[in-house]
Amino acid sequence: MNSIDSPVNRHMRKLMPVSNSLAYFDHAAVAPLPQPTHQAISQWLDEATTQGDLCWPRWAKRVEAIRRSAAKLIGADSDEIAFVPNTSAGVNYVAEGFPWVAGDNIVTLGNEFPANLYPWMNLKTRGVETLTVPVNHGIPNLQRILDTCNDRTKLLSISWVSFSSGYRFTTRELETIIQQAHDRGILVMLDAIQGLGVFPLNVESLGIDFMAADGHKWMLGPEGAGIFYLRKEHLNLLRPVMVGWHSVANPFDFSNIHWEPRLQAARYEGGTQNMAGVLGYGASLEMLQQLGVSKDTSPIAEQILSFTRAAQQQLIAVGAEIFGPSDSEHQSGITSFAIPGIDLGLLRQQCLDAGIILSHRDGRLRISPHAYNKQDDLDRLLTVIERARA
Repeated sequence: MNSIDSPVNRHMRKLMPVSNSLAYFDHAAVAPLPQPTHQAISQWLDEATTQGDLCWPRWAKRVEAIRRSAAKLIGADSDEIAFVPNTSAGVNYVAEGFPWVAGDNIVTLGNEFPANLYPWMNLKTRGVETLTVPVNHGIPNLQRILDTCNDRTKLLSISWVSFSSGYRFTTRELETIIQQAHDRGILVMLDAIQGLGVFPLNVESLGIDFMAADGHKWMLGPEGAGIFYLRKEHLNLLRPVMVGWHSVANPFDFSNIHWEPRLQAARYEGGTQNMAGVLGYGASLEMLQQLGVSKDTSPIAEQILSFTRAAQQQLIAVGAEIFGPSDSEHQSGITSFAIPGIDLGLLRQQCLDAGIILSHRDGRLRISPHAYNKQDDLDRLLTVIERARA
């Protein structure tokens, strides 16, 4: 039995219909849906079509159960969780709600995904500067990040896992960054979209102030549903943006218009939920938790890292140059690579034609397998690469 084949791998393959036809290596972009998630969304669709809002109270009750499950996943309280349509929304809640003063700055990494850059850059009109830390070869330097912070730095915003290089900050590194930032009065925002659902994350023990992660990547959920974490002590620090009837303490008291914000992060949800999205997100979350993913452990992480190591070794054997971390401590499910002398745009198209789904990012090809991918999937990719090199 090879290191990729395991009980977790075989069980997940049964839950992922996409594995019957495609070698799907694009979970860092948009994941295919598991069967339980398809069933949850289909049930909602049937009920909404045949019964309208008759089922709404039951849907709403389910949403609150999902909120509790999401909180449990990251070691938070359910009052600290708001559902968001995407990671960008969570980042913007902090960027637009923070009590900035002209001359303040925010520190982030130079190789961040745009969702963790543009909201901060947009603050320039308010006199807030965005300081970006250069990142060499996809590997951030911990000390350089801290050295970039100064006495006007109010916030540090970083991605847990890099979308391009796959570099993953270890728990120990996050602890160091957050503790040293807090010692200097700097709060920390974590973009967790490329790690949540795979690697354990305990926001309470780490002391993370804000966190956002959409569910349509490694969480295997539908687009349009994710979570925003707001540490309870900061509830009144941020000015709520995009408020609505769902933002107040008594949202169903339509006859008494009184601005009294909810005492939970849910005040940021504003209006009516994306019911289909959140219910689908809940089904994916429940499936991952049943597979053992928690704030402390994750057999899925072990499976994905085994695949990453095997994939990188086999890609190197066919002439690929790997971009990003080579040590398992910092690896994730993302591997970016180039092949000298090969047109990568053409190679990606050849892969797509062969039913192999992957991305072309920053002048490199990127694969991002999940725990259900198997050696046969990797063999299909290697075969296309070898033909291109012949």
